[in-house]
Amino acid sequence: MSEPVHHARRDRPLLLVNTGDGKGKSTAAFGVVLRSWARGYRVGVYQFLKSGKWKIGEQAAASVLGAAGPAIVWEAMGDGWTWTSRDLDESADLAREGWAEVRRHIEAQTYDLLVLDEFTYPLSFGWVDTAEVVEVLVNRPGFQHVIVTGRDAPAALIDAADLVTEMRPIKHPFERGIKAQRGIEW
Repeated sequence: MSEPVHHARRDRPLLLVNTGDGKGKSTAAFGVVLRSWARGYRVGVYQFLKSGKWKIGEQAAASVLGAAGPAIVWEAMGDGWTWTSRDLDESADLAREGWAEVRRHIEAQTYDLLVLDEFTYPLSFGWVDTAEVVEVLVNRPGFQHVIVTGRDAPAALIDAADLVTEMRPIKHPFERGIKAQRGIEW
């Protein structure tokens, strides 16, 4: 892993939240991953619902980029979407284990940018304690940007964040029976 990035005096570590019912929450975070990687940031992406079986385009791109420069660490921490899970207790355990790993990385200041993708779901389901998460994120040591994505972001997380973007649906091809497509959705 590379050395931490030197920041300008005006820079401050930010907590960003991308939430809402519309598409683009994770995609917006992955855009920041790309920008940060280009600036030499140490980047970690932790996906809390997707399993390692689901191959997404952004992860493939991150692995190619990591071969050409600083590695982008990408971990799928879940067992799939809740509506496809065979065991929600196991899903909750995986989320708690994932948060414990992320917390260790925050304490160790492993990354300059950390993306907690779809992390609002374990919070809103009560699988991970929101008050603890907010406390850790607000008091994280050093210089670490954090982006949290997912629907139904808890009010305490929104209150703690420096930047909150709410994605809202206006029109979606799914409404016309068009299924998700490779290269557009994943």
